[in-house]
Order: sequence, then C-alpha cells, then structure tokens
Amino acid sequence: MRTGFALVLVAGIGLAGAAVYMAKGYIGQTQSALEQQQQILAALGPITQVYVLKTGKNYGDPLTAEDVELVYMPANSLPEGTFGNAETLFPPGPNQGRFVLRQMEPREPILQAKVTGPGEPPGLAGQLERGKRAFAIKVDVQSGVSGFLQPGNFVDVFWTGNSGGPEGEITRLIESKARVIAVDQTSDASGGALVARTITVAVTPEQVARLTQAQSSGRLTLSLVGQDDEAVTSPLSVDNASITGRQEVEVVVAPEEQRCTITQMKGGERVVVEIPCTN
Repeated sequence: MRTGFALVLVAGIGLAGAAVYMAKGYIGQTQSALEQQQQILAALGPITQVYVLKTGKNYGDPLTAEDVELVYMPANSLPEGTFGNAETLFPPGPNQGRFVLRQMEPREPILQAKVTGPGEPPGLAGQLERGKRAFAIKVDVQSGVSGFLQPGNFVDVFWTGNSGGPEGEITRLIESKARVIAVDQTSDASGGALVARTITVAVTPEQVARLTQAQSSGRLTLSLVGQDDEAVTSPLSVDNASITGRQEVEVVVAPEEQRCTITQMKGGERVVVEIPCTN
C-alpha cells in the first residue's frame, strides 16, 4: 500500500515538474514574442488611421464614403496629403462630393493631389489653384520633350526670337517650373506619355500675358523639370555669340585731322596750297 502511494507521489511530482518546465518555456516564448513585437513597433514609429480605397478608381470617377475605409498605417511612411478624418474627406453639406484626378489602385491611401476639392468638378477647372489660369502652349516632338510630358509634370518654358538688339536672335528662360495640367485633351496621367500638339500649364494672369506675347513673337520650347527640383529665379539668356565664342569688335573711326588751304592762280592754273590753321 505504501509502495503504491509512493509511486503515485513520485508520478505526481514528475508531472508537476514537467508542467512547471512547460509553463516556464511557454512564458519565455511569450516574453520573447512580446519583446520582438515591441522592437517592431518601435521601428515602425507611431501608428495612425488613414482612408484607403476599397477598389481601384479611374480619372473622373466619383469618390464616395462607400469607396473608402479606415486602416492603420505607420505615420512615418505616409506621403503628405492623406485623410484620417471623415469630415475632412467628405465635408457635410450638399454638393460636397469629390472626383478622382488620377488612376488609383485598391488599398491605396487617398491623397489630396489625386482627388478634387469638395464639390469641384474633375476637369481642368478643378485642378487650378486659386489665382491660377490654364494656358495652352503649342508644341511638337522637339519642343514638347519628345512626348514624355504627362499631367502633373513641371516644365521650364524657353523663348527663342529676335530681341531687336545687336545680339540678334536669343533664347531666354521666361517661366520656370510651370505645372502641366493637361496634354492635348486629357488631364489624366494614367494614359502614359503622348506625342502632343498642345500642353496646358497652370500659371498666373501675368504669366499668361507674358506667354501670349512670347508665343506670338517667337518660338517656345519646353524642358522637363524634376519633381523635387526648384524653380530658376535668376535671369537666363543665351545668344549666338555665347555659343560660337565670336566676339564683337567695335570699330572706332578717328576724326579727320583739320586741314586749312588756300587757292592761288599761277599761270592760269588753280593751285591749292596748305597753310597753318588759325582758330
């Protein structure tokens, strides 16, 4: 009887030890997993809520509350212009809907640059900032960057023509980093690059006047500018002499030396005799 009790006791102690060992291992694994999770969260930084698309959208499609949902994303990895508030994305009131300006993929965050303002149409008028105007520039393959321009790009505008001065024909930078809002008849960048005949840029009324005068008095050429590049603010002008290295030589004509003469008659002939000049 005592032997059986001893065996049961030994077995119980063994099972308890095994349970303690297993519990210790489980606690250790859980602690390790928690530490890894904390390390990942520390690397990700703060988490925030943003609205993303449920399904893909194309240019001109309406954007409604049924098309989006809130998800958690690392705040440090998000681009500027996201929406995390329903009233900011869809303000209350009639005719406050938004439209898609660029093709968007499923699960893509909603960005201010890719949708119209509340109640704005999806056309060119919806892409113009306050105080800006749309201006169309006639281009060809050479002057339009060989068809690589798309809506949303930035361009420098150069004018080539005769300045009316001694330098003759010159090329001058007249506008820097103007935003392209349409290529031919489309303002959607999802269609890829096009060999266009017209590029529409968003500029101020003063720039419209300058571009209109430049287009009527010479040739305009566009140069693609990087998205993160800065606009050129200093004057930039090139003439033929700066390319060929030819220097203009100014010819100065010295004034003629004053001469005084008298005419005499000798033997019926008129003879001119030089004499000293008196002032």
